[in-house]
Amino acid sequence: MEEREILLTQEGLNKLEEELKYLKGPKKMEVAERIKVAREFGDLSENSEYDDAKNEQALLEAKIQEMENTLRLAKVVEDKVSTRVAGVGTLVKVHDYEFDEDVSYGIVGATEVNISENKISNESPVGKALIGKKKGEEVEVETPGGIMKFKILSIEKL
Repeated sequence: MEEREILLTQEGLNKLEEELKYLKGPKKMEVAERIKVAREFGDLSENSEYDDAKNEQALLEAKIQEMENTLRLAKVVEDKVSTRVAGVGTLVKVHDYEFDEDVSYGIVGATEVNISENKISNESPVGKALIGKKKGEEVEVETPGGIMKFKILSIEKL
């Protein structure tokens, strides 16, 4: 299976490394302590606290492995961010014709999506449609909710 690189902003990379450090340190110790306490309850075959703690440990290990894999495949895009065209690491201000309003979208890698901050994935329909476009261009995007039409007003670094 071919592995694809995962695009991240520097901020996204820093958050991922910080979270991984927490999971491998304090969180892992917390789960280990839960297992130790649950063992003291006696018979492990009927010990739901022990089962829950072991399940949490397995989920934690899987998450750590996934994050390490993401970091291994990560490519930071900050150095190559241009404000001449929309791309990962840019903040694109557009005019949405349907709602007659201006909206800004931060285009980020798929692991950094945060809808409440209007950070959209470079792999989403809107993200894909904006990438490579310049200020002044109009963009039509087919989304699950229908066709959206934008005009790019400005592009800046995220």
